[in-house]
Amino acid sequence: MAIIRELRGYIPQMGKNCFLAETAAIIGDVTMGDNCSIWYSTVLRGDVNSIVIGNNVNIQDGAVVHTLYQRSKTIIGNNVSIGHNATIHGAIIEDNCLIGMGATVLDNAVVESGSIVAANALVTSGMRVESGFIYAGVPAKKIKEVSKEQQKEIVERIANDYIMYAGWYKQED
Repeated sequence: MAIIRELRGYIPQMGKNCFLAETAAIIGDVTMGDNCSIWYSTVLRGDVNSIVIGNNVNIQDGAVVHTLYQRSKTIIGNNVSIGHNATIHGAIIEDNCLIGMGATVLDNAVVESGSIVAANALVTSGMRVESGFIYAGVPAKKIKEVSKEQQKEIVERIANDYIMYAGWYKQED
């Protein structure tokens, strides 16, 4: 069973039909929507500020989601995929985004709807990732537009696939 820990009077809140891997840790001021999946060795640490997660979000193995005390909250929209070993720290990720494996999105950055942050990219504090573009590199820079095919074949497919994968694990329980 996942570690779900109350802290400072905050009890993590989960929506319907969520999958929490046995080694995931969800701590403090965390609110999660429906059909989310939090995978192995992932940490959602709402100890110093709030983390709000929409519906149909998957946060993959080894990812860390945290905030900055009294200065940033983490808000993740609907249909978002956060890749393996990514770090989201006090940022806003709007709807229908993909954060690639090993990417880092820092405090008060905003990733606008329909964007892709490539694997290992660094979105620096306060940066804005424009809607409908792919950003890559360290620091991240706009490299090209997200086509409708990429939006459907990458962003939507991954979000839907992870709902299916989570269902496999829930069937085994």
